[in-house]
Amino acid sequence: MKLKTVYDFEANTLAGKKISLKEYQGKTLLIVNTASQCGLTPQYEGLEELYQKYKDQGLVVLGFPCNQFGNQEKGNSEQIQEFCQVNYGVSFPMFEKVEVNGNNAHPLYKFLKSKLSGGLLGSKIKWNFTKFLIDQNGVPIKRYAPITVPKKMEKDIEKVVNHG
Repeated sequence: MKLKTVYDFEANTLAGKKISLKEYQGKTLLIVNTASQCGLTPQYEGLEELYQKYKDQGLVVLGFPCNQFGNQEKGNSEQIQEFCQVNYGVSFPMFEKVEVNGNNAHPLYKFLKSKLSGGLLGSKIKWNFTKFLIDQNGVPIKRYAPITVPKKMEKDIEKVVNHG
C-alpha cells in the first residue's frame, strides 16, 4: 500500500475552487490553521514575510481558516480574503474555512495530526496558528505550537528548501 502524503488530499480555495494538493508537489509547504480575530492573528504578517522570502526557493504557505477556537473566524470566504489582503497583504493561498478537530475535521488535518502529535496533550490542534512544515515529498516533518512565531521557523524552512 502506498504511504499517504499531503498530495493525496483536496481542498477548496476561498473562491470555492476544489484543488488537489498535488498542485504543490515538489514544494516545501507550511500549512497553518488561521483566524482573523485571534491574539495570534498578527502572525499573518510573519507568514507572508516567510512566503515572500522563500517562495522562489519553493516554499508555499497554505492558510486554512478555522472557527473552532473561541469563535475567532466568523467571516465568510469573501470577508476572510478581504481581511487577509487588506490588513496583512496576504498573497499565499488561502482555503475555505475548515474544522481541524473532531468528527468533521478536514481529512488533511486528520492526516497531519496522525503524523505529528502535539506532545503531551496528544494530536489535537490546541489553537489557531498551529503550523505544519511539509517536505518536498509531501511528508509532514515538523509541527509548531500556535505561539511559535513564523520567524522562529526560518532555520527549519531554510534547511528544507535548500536540502529537500
